[in-house]
Amino acid sequence: MTLLVLAGPRGIEPLTYGLFASENTNKDLADFKDFLLVDEQKSMVTARDYPALVKRFLAAVENPITIAIVRGYLKKIRESYSRDHYALTLSALKAYLGRYKQLPQLISTFKYPPKIVKPKVIPSKQELKRFYQALSSIRLKVYFLLTASSGLRKGEVLELTMSDVDFKQRRLTPHNHNGSTKHRWVSFYNEEAEKLLTEFRGNLTKRQAKSPKLIPISNRDFKSEWKIAQEKTGLKITSKMLRDWFCEEMGNLGVADRYVDAF
Repeated sequence: MTLLVLAGPRGIEPLTYGLFASENTNKDLADFKDFLLVDEQKSMVTARDYPALVKRFLAAVENPITIAIVRGYLKKIRESYSRDHYALTLSALKAYLGRYKQLPQLISTFKYPPKIVKPKVIPSKQELKRFYQALSSIRLKVYFLLTASSGLRKGEVLELTMSDVDFKQRRLTPHNHNGSTKHRWVSFYNEEAEKLLTEFRGNLTKRQAKSPKLIPISNRDFKSEWKIAQEKTGLKITSKMLRDWFCEEMGNLGVADRYVDAF
């Protein structure tokens, strides 16, 4: 992407700042991904999501990219998507335009939407049981049990590799969060998850077994199968709810907060 700064007379603050998109967008976004990983030490998840959001932005706007263009795009995102998606898009554009392209003038005036504090909804054991039974595949059931018994984030569980698991101690050591906003230590899974995980791994095809992932599944397949279970049960169970349920159970068992936070 070639930079174009449209400015007023020397000594006077520039009137307009803009970018002209080049035809080699893929290379630019690949460089942006490296910038996120190396310069900013972001996680692999962030380095995957930010370029995808920027690519969508570049495909939707016209040249030159000015403050007004950015504002118009963010207005559409605000009107069409959730608060969280808007905030994620804004974060991606701040990283790309403000820090990678070094044009903070294009993005610095835009603020994040205020956070809405909602009471946590902790599903009951009966609701979790109903949802678990509605999951259509053993791989989703393995994911469910690992998440509920370890308290790990969705991305942490799905990114687990065989080398991240100590099968003798039932210990998980996620490595996908190396960014500055999230931290990880270790956690453990229970005997029920261990039994189903052993069955699942034992029935993998040769092709599936070649994957380094503990639970080989694409993000699209995960979302599709999870949504089917939600529709079958009428329960809007999410991975975050499983994590909250884990914390609640640890508290009920008298586990110290510092250990719950670490898990």
